[in-house]
Parts: sequence; C-alpha cells; structure tokens
Amino acid sequence: MPESKVRKTAAEKKKVKDSAELAEKRADSARLMSGSRNWVPYVFVPLFLLGVLWMVVYNLAGADLGFMRAIGDWNVAIGLGLIIASFSLMTLWK
Repeated sequence: MPESKVRKTAAEKKKVKDSAELAEKRADSARLMSGSRNWVPYVFVPLFLLGVLWMVVYNLAGADLGFMRAIGDWNVAIGLGLIIASFSLMTLWK
C-alpha cells in the first residue's frame, strides 16, 4: 500500500475522531444548558398579580392601612418593581 493512502486514512480517522469529540462536547453542554424552565410561569404570573394587587390596594385603601401610609409613595415603586421583575422573568420562559 502506498504511503499516501496511509496518510489519507490516518487523516480521515483523526477527522472522524475530532468530530465525534466535538459532538460529545456539544451534547454535554446542551445537557447542562437545557435545564427545565417549567417553573417560570409559576413564578412570574403570581409575581405580576402581586404587583397589580399591591397597586390596587394602595390606590383604593392606602390611606387607611398603616404600613402603606408609612411607606408613602414608595408603594408605587414596590408595585412597579414587582411587575418589572415579572416581565424580566418572562424572558426566561421557553
């Protein structure tokens, strides 16, 4: 068998081996990254509803509730913060 044939098969074997190693690395990284994100809607929906509920309670009965009256206008920041946190969690949902 000529020398060039041996070199070609060795190069082909190395290429196949490298592609198999690369596929294995990709499978490992995909396994690590493909975590289940089923928890996301169970978190962002109540978080959104809590933010909306906070804003509604503050606007309707904020003056009558002692802790909301003590916080003052920070109630708006709390309600909007909960809503914004909910929207940022929505980006994680697949």
